Amino acid sequence: MTGRSRRGVKFPHSGRRSSMSEASEESPSKARALADIQEKPNGNDQQLSDYEKKKANFIERTLWTFVMIGGFFAALFMGHIYIVLIITAVQIISFKEVIAISSGASRARDIQSTKSLNWYWLAIAMYFLHGETVIYYFKHIVMVDRVLLPLATHHRFICFTLYVVGFVFFVSTLKGGHLKFQFTQFVWAHMALFLIVGQSHFIMNNVFDGLIWFFLPAALVITNDIFAYICGITFGRTQLIKLSPKKTVEGFLGAWVMTVLFGIFLTHILMRSRFFICPANDLGANIFTGLDCVPNPVFTPKTWTTPELLFFPPNTHFSITMAPMQIHTFFWATFASLIAPFGGFFASGLKRTFKIKDFGHSIPGHGGITDRMDCQFIMGFFAYIYYHTFIAQSKVDFDEVFEIVATRLTIDQHKTLLLFIAKYLVNHNAIDSSVSALLTPFLWWLTRRMTD
Repeated sequence: MTGRSRRGVKFPHSGRRSSMSEASEESPSKARALADIQEKPNGNDQQLSDYEKKKANFIERTLWTFVMIGGFFAALFMGHIYIVLIITAVQIISFKEVIAISSGASRARDIQSTKSLNWYWLAIAMYFLHGETVIYYFKHIVMVDRVLLPLATHHRFICFTLYVVGFVFFVSTLKGGHLKFQFTQFVWAHMALFLIVGQSHFIMNNVFDGLIWFFLPAALVITNDIFAYICGITFGRTQLIKLSPKKTVEGFLGAWVMTVLFGIFLTHILMRSRFFICPANDLGANIFTGLDCVPNPVFTPKTWTTPELLFFPPNTHFSITMAPMQIHTFFWATFASLIAPFGGFFASGLKRTFKIKDFGHSIPGHGGITDRMDCQFIMGFFAYIYYHTFIAQSKVDFDEVFEIVATRLTIDQHKTLLLFIAKYLVNHNAIDSSVSALLTPFLWWLTRRMTD
């Protein structure tokens, strides 16, 4: 009984060496615990590491912000051609970034012909759109050149032929097992051409119409983005949209008010410079040489006076003097604040779909070019439509129209044109309808006399 060990009694083993089996059983667990302790970073070290990363990212982002601002204003002051070159570079890089989203994650990305065809679509689109711009704004140069004239005359047919060649090549290179990837690339490329190349083409046209039509909408978008951030962190409480959780309703509306005020002030400054308000009639001009033109009437200040109001004393009037362009700026700033941000929301949704943070890494600290231009595309398109609808003056010259009528129309076409003009004048209350009624029998009598 004395030799039997009792349950619950422990014996010290301070002087006993562990056996090899015990050591082998305990050493792995101890080694893992020791490794965990060594690998687990100190809390202070982790915070310091995160701080250093944020600091480095902030410095890099700030540096490249000033680089972009400096480069942009340098190109702006150097003239229209340099801005056009920047827009062209933006078209190419943005197209590359958007196309890479769909092709990068595919197992069929080894089909080189499909990749090459994407760049072929881009080349055709840019040739067509840039050609249309050159023909429209520089017809006085193109139409007198022996080499450029046939290219300009048949420009659209040439572009259509090139597109048909690409389409036939695409169909002929379809491969079984890769059809989904190839058709996805086809549709994706055309979507990118419409949303990026097509809209930036109108931004380029804004440059030739006058730098103010390019710079003002771009500045409004940037200003709105800045004020949305400031107002959002200051008094933002209500989430605006789930696609961008940091956007708030208060920041959204606050930025609208501030963008309108800034836009009216900026327009007042830009109107003073002929370099900004004149169209590109001299491609060699810069901020120092300037441009010369007859300014559009929207830049001429006018005085508006209110009529007599019932609740004010007699002969009480209020007046305000401002240029009509500043009133137009209100609508531009409203679009830049309330509609253009949805271009950014669209881009955010697209990035969430493909689980990516940025479209690319073209700009260190900022992501890709597309990340910075998502709102600018639709804003530039709107500026072009608005300008040509409400602001642009007619470029039709009466002498040119009279020359065409006199030299290219037949006698019968002259009489038809005369009846059309008479009907137009009657509809606009410029002449009495009885004059138009007498015109038809008069032309019939005149025709009889000429045939006799």
